[in-house]
Amino acid sequence: MAIWDSLHEVEGLRREIDRAFEQAGLSPLQRRERVAFLPGRAARQYPLVNVYDNGDTFTVEALAPGLDPDNVDLTLVRNSLTIAGEKAGPKSVASEGWHRMERSAGKFVRTVELPAEADPDKVSATYRNGLLVVTVPRAHSARPRKVAIQAG
Repeated sequence: MAIWDSLHEVEGLRREIDRAFEQAGLSPLQRRERVAFLPGRAARQYPLVNVYDNGDTFTVEALAPGLDPDNVDLTLVRNSLTIAGEKAGPKSVASEGWHRMERSAGKFVRTVELPAEADPDKVSATYRNGLLVVTVPRAHSARPRKVAIQAG
């Protein structure tokens, strides 16, 4: 009796897909670059972010060089911060003039889940030298409170 190995089947499918992309002249790395701004799962990979907790606030640092801050929208719902916008493409150059084009352009959306609920009225953001820094205060109800213990 044969035993079905699902991991083996999935790995085989992945190899077939990689082979199809290689035949089309695309390496796995190039595939990711080309779909970086398309809708769906790949769109969440830009911009790259660091998120850290400062006690009463969360800081989200998004690496996004070449953005116009006027083309970026920040939305906060409970503990989900969404960064959406559009990165301008290169100046118009005839297609035969390009030798290499690695920097992506187009629309993007990235949602970051924060560890606790945030206060949407006190969010602030700055953009400098290609780094978008968003400071998100915790909601008052989500801040840790010290509870006194009554001795009986």
